[in-house]
Amino acid sequence: MTGKRWTVFLIISMVLVSVSLICAFALYGVVSELSFWILLGLISLSAIAFLLSFKAVCRSMRRFVTETESHLDLTERDALYRFPAPAAIVDDEGIIIWYNMAFTEQIYGPDAFGVHVSKVADINLEAVMDNVDTAVELRSDKFKVTAVASEKLDLNSGEVVSTIVLLYFEDMSDYIALETEYLNSKPSVMLISVDNYEDILANEKEYEKARIMIRVERLLEAYFEEHKGVLKKTSSDRFFVILEERRLREIIEARFKILDSVRAIPVSEQSLVTLSIGVGMSSSNLSESEKLARQALEMAHGRGGDQAAVKSDSDFEFFGGVSKGIEKNTKVKIRIVANALSEFINTSSEIYLMGHAHSDMDCIGAGAGLCGAIRILKPDMYVRMVTNVNNTLASAIIHRLEDNLTGEDDIFVTMDEALKRIDDEALLIVVDTHGKDTVEYPELLERIKKVAVIDHHRQSVNHIEKAVIFHNEPYASSTCEIVAEIIQYWSGIEKLQSYYADAMLAGIMLDTKNFIMRTGVRTFQAAAFLRKLGADMLAVKGLFANSVGCIQKRSKLICSAEIYERCAISVDDEPDADTRIASAQAADELLEIENVDASFVIFRTSKGVNISARSLGRMNVHVIMEKLGGGGHQTMAAAQFPGAALFEAKAKLISAIDEHIANIS
Repeated sequence: MTGKRWTVFLIISMVLVSVSLICAFALYGVVSELSFWILLGLISLSAIAFLLSFKAVCRSMRRFVTETESHLDLTERDALYRFPAPAAIVDDEGIIIWYNMAFTEQIYGPDAFGVHVSKVADINLEAVMDNVDTAVELRSDKFKVTAVASEKLDLNSGEVVSTIVLLYFEDMSDYIALETEYLNSKPSVMLISVDNYEDILANEKEYEKARIMIRVERLLEAYFEEHKGVLKKTSSDRFFVILEERRLREIIEARFKILDSVRAIPVSEQSLVTLSIGVGMSSSNLSESEKLARQALEMAHGRGGDQAAVKSDSDFEFFGGVSKGIEKNTKVKIRIVANALSEFINTSSEIYLMGHAHSDMDCIGAGAGLCGAIRILKPDMYVRMVTNVNNTLASAIIHRLEDNLTGEDDIFVTMDEALKRIDDEALLIVVDTHGKDTVEYPELLERIKKVAVIDHHRQSVNHIEKAVIFHNEPYASSTCEIVAEIIQYWSGIEKLQSYYADAMLAGIMLDTKNFIMRTGVRTFQAAAFLRKLGADMLAVKGLFANSVGCIQKRSKLICSAEIYERCAISVDDEPDADTRIASAQAADELLEIENVDASFVIFRTSKGVNISARSLGRMNVHVIMEKLGGGGHQTMAAAQFPGAALFEAKAKLISAIDEHIANIS
């Protein structure tokens, strides 16, 4: 406690004692010579204490004034007092010892002398002293606070005796309002395309085509007129939009309701009109915004359409995507990809194939099918699939291929063996994944310069950008289906051995759950082509045989499931060799429970916790898993939590389910 505070405390104590004694004498009338002298002594002590404290306060006041005046001469003090901007001087404890007229009018109305600066405004004095711009809001006005410190040194020791700080308040309200208006009025570019325009309207009569597109255009015109945007039709199925960012934020907050409006346009029982929207946001100019919008539109297409992708400098944000991808009837793109891939194969020194970690039948089947087809296309080419045969869910296919291919004909190679051979002209074909972080060997991806990607999962943000061929069809049932379509355009493919066809057919059957889910016309066409090559359905069925332990674990997971918001959730807390296969199969079978729209099986691995998610289409498990850092398809997805506990993963899953239900309701 400072000396001034001790003095005040002493005065109050003396006065209270004196008053108490006087009252006692007055009430009881007990007056003696001794008590009289005691009373007189106390009153004298109180008077002396008062005089001493008054002197101390005056001395303290003089010290403050002297210190202030030592830094400011008369002219400066008068100018600062009348300065139109608020200013105040505080001591080294943050106590206000001086302020000007504007400070009283704009910052702190009452007498501010002796008040700590923190009671005036939320100011971090240390940050201000370190020249950190500090913004405070007072009475709906915004100020920037700047500090100028002045130190008084001892002439003998050179040490700092005292410090006073001048705080200058600069009114930034107009500047901030102007900046806010500038940011809100910045133009942003939005690109819109009608998904599968030709395929949807292919079987419609001309007047029906016109009617449908007029409905689409009217909805778009009314929608963007409401949001004060400019809409321009650039082709039969493309639109270009410019609107202010304040309007764009309104659309984002409403989660692009135009997607639902267009989807409601009646076409036929088999097809819907859907939109893909790409938005470039928070860019410095229109050119940059248009570039971001194109990237966003490509991402929306890569994720299956019927959604909006918003791209800023920092990241992507996605909305919609509630309907399944619409299968394209035309195979023009497949033929172009097949021709381009064959040209790269012909100009490469050797070919390597790689899938995702913990490879499954679709991954191994697609890689094996391409290996066999490339060997027919280029018999002398060195072609190998780089995979960990000890960490896979497709052991049955690998064993079947190893039984038929030995020595130089073997198609599997380890990572170390591949790294010893690769050169600058090698080609890497990535199958069943397109993420840089999900490939089985990221170092192989970094080492090989020429990369081609063939996948069927919804496109993720962290995709392989350096690919010379990036073919991703999220509406395809499986990667094996895409590979079967590609190799049809290669000469001599009818010589492909049947065990390669079996591997690809197994991949299709796995991802379609025996042709029940996510199948289209092209799925059955690919299966028919593989049957023509000699694929044996009985042999393929044998590849799905399970051990007794796997069946028992699957049954246990089904029995222990709980229902939450029409979702079946099961947790496997006893990991073993059958965990991955049993969890995936249990997730499939949990969909057979009444009133269940989606299923989730949580299981522990050596690296953390995984979730297998399945759906019949009524709930988009891809969106839910994407919130947890995973991905996949609308009906089949997964997520991983490295180093997490089972209860943590379950809590995050339930939170993601709640958020998804809230967004679609």
